[in-house]
Amino acid sequence: MPITTDKLTRAAGLSAVVAGLLFIFVQLIHPDENVASVTTTAWTVTHLLTLMMSVLALVGVSGLYLRQVRETGPLGLIGFLLFGSSFVIITVFVFVETVVLPQLADVAPQYVNDYLATVIGGDVTGDVGALTATNGVAAVTYLLGGLVFGVALLRAGIVARWAALLLAIGTLATLLIPFLPHSLDRIVAFPVGLALAGLGFSLWREQRTTVPEPVSSVHSSRLDPAGA
Repeated sequence: MPITTDKLTRAAGLSAVVAGLLFIFVQLIHPDENVASVTTTAWTVTHLLTLMMSVLALVGVSGLYLRQVRETGPLGLIGFLLFGSSFVIITVFVFVETVVLPQLADVAPQYVNDYLATVIGGDVTGDVGALTATNGVAAVTYLLGGLVFGVALLRAGIVARWAALLLAIGTLATLLIPFLPHSLDRIVAFPVGLALAGLGFSLWREQRTTVPEPVSSVHSSRLDPAGA
C-alpha cells in the first residue's frame, strides 16, 4: 500500500481524535498524586495512557500544522512550535512518573512528594533541581501555544472553527486552575480534549472529502499529433 500525503494527514487527524479522547478519559480515572498512589496499577495504567496521549497529540498537532502551513503563516508556526513543545515536555514528565517514581517511592518518598508537588503546584520542601523551571516552561508553552495555534487555525478556516476557538479558550482557561479546588481542576482539561478530537476529526474528514486535482493530460497530448 503506497504511503501518500493524504493518508499521513488522515492518520494525523485520527491521532488527534484519539489524543483528545484520552486527554479527557485520563482526567476521570487519574489517582491522587501522592507516594501511596505511584506504586499502584491504577497509576501505571493512567500514566501509560497519558504517555500515549501526549505522543498522539504531538503527531496530530504536527499534521494539523503541516496541512495549513501557508494558510496559518508565521502565527501558525509560532503556535505549533509552542504547543508542540508542551507535549514534548509532558511526554518527558509522564515517562518519569511512569517508570522512575514507582522505583523511588520506598527509598526516596520525600523526593517523590516534592516531584508531585511541583507538577500540581503544591509545597516543595526539598531540592528538585530544574524541575520547577521546566514545569513552568511546560505551562507557558501549553497555554500560549494552544491560544496562538487555536487562533491561527481559526483564521485559516480549513478545519472546524468551533474546535479551533475551543482550543484557544480551553488552554487559556488553565489560568483558572489556581483558583479552583484540586478536585475540580482536571475539568479544565475537558475543553482542550474536545477541541483536539474535533480538530482531528475535521482534518480527517477534510482529507476524505477533498477531490484530487485532475491528472495532467500528458498521455493524451502524446496521442494527439496537434499537441506535439
